[in-house]
Amino acid sequence: MQRRSLVLLALSVGAGTLGAISLSPRLAAMMPWASRPAAIDTTLKPGIALGGYDAVAYFKEGQPREGRADFRLRHAGVDWHFASEANRQAFSARPEMFVPAYGGYCAWAVAQGYTAKGDPLAWRIESGRLYLNYDLAVKAEWEKDMAGNIRRADAHWPGIAGTR
Repeated sequence: MQRRSLVLLALSVGAGTLGAISLSPRLAAMMPWASRPAAIDTTLKPGIALGGYDAVAYFKEGQPREGRADFRLRHAGVDWHFASEANRQAFSARPEMFVPAYGGYCAWAVAQGYTAKGDPLAWRIESGRLYLNYDLAVKAEWEKDMAGNIRRADAHWPGIAGTR
């Protein structure tokens, strides 16, 4: 085996042991066997969307609110927690309204062509969509050209998420 093949093999094995890992599009193209990120980011709490925050609260209360495990719902292969039964029912009736853009991954990272965790406290609702960013500093950078970043992220997301 060539040295490059060994390095790529080591990277792919390492990626498998680390769980969901983000690969640049160029690296992913060189390693077609490497897994793509899950459609919904669960890096903060494995198996739980938004790190357990209530997706509906951003829209109804205008702020993040931690959900409770006793008000949970399974959607898109992960658990979603809600602060109330009413919020759980609202999500159940129209999940497409509340699921964050890019599955809750950092919107700025997706605009750059890769994924990074989204922080439920670094958020913004724009044109009826919830966007998360890695942290507040990245959110401020993303907001400098929000429209352009959203256009780029929308173009990158199908390939990153493997939904072409």
